[in-house]
Amino acid sequence: MKQSTIIWTILMVLAGAFLIVRTSTGNMGRAYVIDELVEPENSDITWTDTKSADPKQKDLPGFRFSWSRTIGLWVAALCTLAIFSFLYGDNPLYKFAEAVFVGSSAGYAMAIGFWDGIVTLLLKNLTPGLMRATLMPGIDPELQPKIIFLIPLALGIAMIWRLAPSGGWISRWALAFFIGATAGIRLLAYFESDFVAQIQSTVLPLVALAADGSFDWATSLKNITIVFGILVCTVYFFFSIEHKGAVGTAARVGIWFLMITFGAGFGYTVMGRIALLSGRLEFLYDDWLWLIDPLGKRLGM
Repeated sequence: MKQSTIIWTILMVLAGAFLIVRTSTGNMGRAYVIDELVEPENSDITWTDTKSADPKQKDLPGFRFSWSRTIGLWVAALCTLAIFSFLYGDNPLYKFAEAVFVGSSAGYAMAIGFWDGIVTLLLKNLTPGLMRATLMPGIDPELQPKIIFLIPLALGIAMIWRLAPSGGWISRWALAFFIGATAGIRLLAYFESDFVAQIQSTVLPLVALAADGSFDWATSLKNITIVFGILVCTVYFFFSIEHKGAVGTAARVGIWFLMITFGAGFGYTVMGRIALLSGRLEFLYDDWLWLIDPLGKRLGM
């Protein structure tokens, strides 16, 4: 047996024993909720809203232990460990967790899209009375049906028609309208954010003054650096003139600005990934194992 296999086996046995001890003492992996009665002003229908609760809120009315959220907490923790097991090597646990993550993400996105698009936007505006009596009791009772929403309903039906045995060409009209409208909206948004806003951000005063009229050297230096960096980077991408002499020097300085920018962007990306890692570790140590309590969620327990 390989030495690495022996080490990993010992670590897994110790970790399993630690989990058994912590679980038997009840000092980890428990989720609590608070039940609150909701009574909307515009409706005679009331319901109970269940919210996550911290253990220190045990004296509040409606506080109770939640089996469903506790099971979800354990599933999330074990799946996180299964993903971390890829550090040891590709294994069935990692593949299973990866498949669960992809499948659940797709299902969640579909459910959210159905609720936000079909129920909240379409059915709420077409049949507000039916939605008020069934799925959305808290909506405005004065909301009236809007006939104009028959257009997106017809386009949606036409797009689904692609799944029919015949008449698939009908979906092309809805698909063409969707692609064209999306392209137009995105073009305008990108034009404003990536073109006009970029130009506006580079139109800066090289000599900046403070509110009292004195010379603001820090802002002036920052503006000069930005404008100078944009100019030399532009020179680097200007290939109509051979990069020799002053043009070549400016192009080489532009390379430095580009490399600094790319390095900062890469560093920012790495910081984002580390933030995700720290979030998962905090979840394991705080919410699951109860080894730390940075927010004081379990004071008095």
